[in-house]
Amino acid sequence: MSPSLTEIRQNLAHAYDLAPSLDLAEQTREIWGRMARVVPFADWAMHAPYVQAINRLKAERGAVVLAHNYMTPEIYHGIADVVGDSLQLAIAATRVDAPVIVQCGVHFMAETSKILNPGKTVLMPDMAAGCSLAEAITPEGIAVMRARYPGAPVVSYVNTTAAVKAASDICCTSANAAQIVRALPGDTVIMTPDKYLAQNVARQVPEKRVVWWDGACIVHERFTAQDLRDFRAFQPDTTIIAHPECPPDVVAEADYTGSTSGIIDFVARERPAKALLVTECSMASNIADAHPAVEFVGPCNMCPYMKMITLEKVLWSLHSMTTPVEVAAELVAPARAAVERMIALSAAKAAA
Repeated sequence: MSPSLTEIRQNLAHAYDLAPSLDLAEQTREIWGRMARVVPFADWAMHAPYVQAINRLKAERGAVVLAHNYMTPEIYHGIADVVGDSLQLAIAATRVDAPVIVQCGVHFMAETSKILNPGKTVLMPDMAAGCSLAEAITPEGIAVMRARYPGAPVVSYVNTTAAVKAASDICCTSANAAQIVRALPGDTVIMTPDKYLAQNVARQVPEKRVVWWDGACIVHERFTAQDLRDFRAFQPDTTIIAHPECPPDVVAEADYTGSTSGIIDFVARERPAKALLVTECSMASNIADAHPAVEFVGPCNMCPYMKMITLEKVLWSLHSMTTPVEVAAELVAPARAAVERMIALSAAKAAA
């Protein structure tokens, strides 16, 4: 039986000095400087003891932390060894030499790391950190789509379980979805589970008939085109940047649409005076200090699953080593093949 949060806190307090410390905050001011624009120094005094303890444990355990762009700043800047979107983290997972991977993201990301590193320990700080997209599709759903569109290849978003990846022909991320759909044989391509990503890809790849499963991201589907029109009327000098998991009419209102890595690259390249990121809230927070000339404005939507990963849970995961992710042996090879096809195709495009 898993320990309660109270028991976890008692165990951690016994093993580490986690009291807020202005002295330690001052000693780690360089780390804080990466997030100073969005994290007050007084808050950093609360985070610093956890960051110090985690970074020491990482060295002791031979662990690396892979953190998604939606993690909070104290995780993203304080303890992560690799940060990025789903594609970048999947690629990074294939290059990790450390025996232990701590996945700061949601469960399907940890499964992907385990699929690509079956001999390594992959720790998930909170097993309940799921994903509305991963929950939207099952292998049985894949079978339904294959029966409905015989012979059509199945492209499944990486935001899916290992079982769904194993039932698919290839995976994709928002960064490479259009590229992968364009490269597949045949006139019809099945995309699961994100209907909005599929619809946005269909516009980019008109030579293909893209059909989709009826799933959506609880963060991105909440944005509406009227929200963006209203905001643009209120602040017309704002550059609106959207994620392709948003509905197509939302994407149509944006000045730029791209994956989380694409959004970061766009901001770095274009340096808009004012930017609205139509995506998860932590995106702007995590890149704010790197772009002091850009004013990031709201609104945004928060992913409740991503925010289940905290410094406290990461510390417990590394301290206890009791939260390893496992993937059924029969799923590893076919799921790995789907992910590796995606990585190989993306690498070939990058090299061209």
